Amino acid sequence: MKDLFLGIDIGTTAIKIGVIASGTFVNQQTLPLQTFYGDNGAKYQSAQELLAQIKQGITNIPLDLRQLITTISFSAPMHSCWPVTPGQENDQIFIWADTQAQATIRDFQQSDQAKDFYLKTGTPIHPMSPFAKIKHFHEQTQYTTSTKWYGIKELVLQAFTGVARIDLATASATGLLNLSTCQWDREILTTLAIDEDQLAELVDTTARFSLVPSLASQLSLPLNATVVAGASDGCLAAFAGYQTTGIANSLTIGTSAAVRKVSSVTALDSIHQNFCYYLSADQYVIGAPSNNGGNVIAWASEKFAQHASEFHAEIPTILQQSPIGANGVRFMPFLNGERAPYWDANKQAEFKNMTIKTTRADLIRSVFEGMLLNLHQLTDLVGVNGPITISGGVFQSTALQQLTADILGLDCWLSAANEPIAGLYMLITGQQLQTTITTQKIKFNPQVHQQYQQYYQHYFD
Repeated sequence: MKDLFLGIDIGTTAIKIGVIASGTFVNQQTLPLQTFYGDNGAKYQSAQELLAQIKQGITNIPLDLRQLITTISFSAPMHSCWPVTPGQENDQIFIWADTQAQATIRDFQQSDQAKDFYLKTGTPIHPMSPFAKIKHFHEQTQYTTSTKWYGIKELVLQAFTGVARIDLATASATGLLNLSTCQWDREILTTLAIDEDQLAELVDTTARFSLVPSLASQLSLPLNATVVAGASDGCLAAFAGYQTTGIANSLTIGTSAAVRKVSSVTALDSIHQNFCYYLSADQYVIGAPSNNGGNVIAWASEKFAQHASEFHAEIPTILQQSPIGANGVRFMPFLNGERAPYWDANKQAEFKNMTIKTTRADLIRSVFEGMLLNLHQLTDLVGVNGPITISGGVFQSTALQQLTADILGLDCWLSAANEPIAGLYMLITGQQLQTTITTQKIKFNPQVHQQYQQYYQHYFD
């Protein structure tokens, strides 16, 4: 083995590390990452802990493999905001789930300027974005005018290359990057009262840099190893699925959920605000995120069963006990507010049309239907009209695989290929992974889908 590739995927709850030799994983590990909670919706991670976990993960790689690593690259989560004030230490990196800017951005959302900024950047107007966070902090005079506005990608690239840099894919999710010019947008920066020198250096996703020599020595990595900027986790996951299966559309349901499509052209909707992020010079990832995916099913398992395992085991039976449409019961699945297509952090969940005849099975079936019909809105918003890959823990249930296909009216391909490290490897090397991942087709039932379409038309009225 020689010329090994080291991919590092920084997630919300964990850091995944993978070493690849000639398209095959030879070392993999996962390290936990904490999220901390503060006042007024603050959610943040520790810059020191994040770097320490990455370094620990690298030193966990056997020395003989470590010394063969020639390329290192990073997948980072979108929408992080790390205020760095000269002369002061700030360990808090606010993550996408931080909602401190909720009131600030709710007022701004109604303005014509908000629509213009969305159309410039492809980033929806929502408390998740660094644009919203910086605007909020500015109005609260929470940081000095010399503060630099970085994020997780800037943190790791500064540590590994010596300069605070951000790749265009991650930058295009900040709400600060002009998608047409691939430069920081001057009008938006002026609105926020910040200058370009308060932001990181913009680089392409495949840009290469030298590894900091002192860090190479500390981690026993080759001095001539190259650091490649990489991209954002969502873009890389979509790209990996597309490269592996040939299917451009994907649906991932983890705790939250997202529909994504790899496209050679940009696409924007000023009303419902799908996202549109840069991946490479001729590829974009168009999509829409939901706050409500597997967390909805986890909530239902807590409320309707003593043990989650029992709940999941009885899903097929529940779906047989209540008909399509759950005898009229509808569930609005907005347990965590909602992003697309509403962009309303205050949106709430509720059951509708309950009667004395409503059964436990009706309530549970309505939970599944409400969550999936909400995702149907996202496939429409993104313009998915062909086959789609599906991935995530929810799809361990074959009954939910079929229900998803029937509600969406799309043939679904169950695939575990949508992993950011795989996307990093294929984007940077141009090579395929030698994967044993198999795909399984779930065909939708046209008659069942037609019944669901009748409910779908007015389900969320």
